[in-house]
Amino acid sequence: MVDTHCHLYDEAFDADRQQAIQRAVEAGVSLMLLPGIDSSSHDRQEALARQYPSLFRQMMGLHPTSVTESYQSELGLIQQKLFSPDAHYVGVGEIGLDLYWDKTFYEQQCEVLKTQMRWARQLDLPVCLHVRKAYNELFGLLRDLNFGTYKGVMHCFGGSVQQAHKAVEMGFHLGIGGVVTFKNATMAEVVASVPLQSLLLETDAPYLAPVPYRGKRNESAYILVIAEKIAALKGVSIAEVDEVTSASATVLFGL
Repeated sequence: MVDTHCHLYDEAFDADRQQAIQRAVEAGVSLMLLPGIDSSSHDRQEALARQYPSLFRQMMGLHPTSVTESYQSELGLIQQKLFSPDAHYVGVGEIGLDLYWDKTFYEQQCEVLKTQMRWARQLDLPVCLHVRKAYNELFGLLRDLNFGTYKGVMHCFGGSVQQAHKAVEMGFHLGIGGVVTFKNATMAEVVASVPLQSLLLETDAPYLAPVPYRGKRNESAYILVIAEKIAALKGVSIAEVDEVTSASATVLFGL
């Protein structure tokens, strides 16, 4: 299985990172993708990917909640990394819009997202989109960009069935994580109504642990719980969920 979105470089894993990685491998995880957040996490992310080159691939992007007064210098660093001659990133992310915590920098978030979407297009890389309380705004922004079809994933998808279909029609995959195991009818409906080929597995570790680990630290090994839930909702085997989602991730991110 491919965990298409996890933060194993996060300080939450400082006490037992090696063991958490081992548990993921034992659970059947073959690759883990590390999204960028901002300059405060770059060194940790790079160090982890260097330490385990066969297990990790990296993305690079400026997270919407990291868009503040200093966003231009942060964006400059991202540009430098993405366009470096020895760049080794499989996607631009995680980028997007977040109106859940704070709307102060909404216009700047839009500007930063458009800029990074254009870079991804220039580099022919997929995007990893973080969208929170902002699906309508995101679809409006994508209409303005007018790229036609898109290449990427809506990470930790949390929209409606209608929004899910709209995203898939535009070319996006949907990242399905621990939320699908919560008592949330919408996510179950989304998974049931979208083709398996359009779904990707992710944990977002250390966040959003699936039931029965909800409220605890999440880790990549728990992706098996997510795969089991998707298999039940789709009426297919876990092996098929693994095979189809891994193939989709491999093609999308060029793994």
